[in-house]
Amino acid sequence: MFNDIGPLELVTIIVLAVLVFGPDKLPKVIQDVTRTIRKIREFSESAKHDIREELGPEFKDFEFEDLNPKTFIRKQLDNEDLGLKEIRNGFDLKKEMAEVTDAVHGRDSGTSSSSSSGSSGDRIDMTKKPELPDRDNRPPFDADAT
Repeated sequence: MFNDIGPLELVTIIVLAVLVFGPDKLPKVIQDVTRTIRKIREFSESAKHDIREELGPEFKDFEFEDLNPKTFIRKQLDNEDLGLKEIRNGFDLKKEMAEVTDAVHGRDSGTSSSSSSGSSGDRIDMTKKPELPDRDNRPPFDADAT
């Protein structure tokens, strides 16, 4: 429930509780809060039991956690009937990324990256400026376009 609260934050909450409620009223407040949380949990479990009872025997394996979209999708993707694990395991992501990197750098995918990284003859010079058109071959001037 409080997995993301660190020790410093817990100490801060305790100090604030002592300052707000006082050391004499703090035990009664803690008892009231725990009693309220317990009643909410009992009410929640009772509601879940009533809903399962009303749904009937065909929904006996129904879990309320499946209503969370993230949990539902994860459960469906882990289903063995679809064969998604074989498809997922069939992809070699490192190999695919290496091929994409080689294609971007213009290297042959059969050669290793260490042997072709030293040669600069295969590289394309991206710093070249495009050639300017000749003065005689300029496009016609359109006064309405400007």
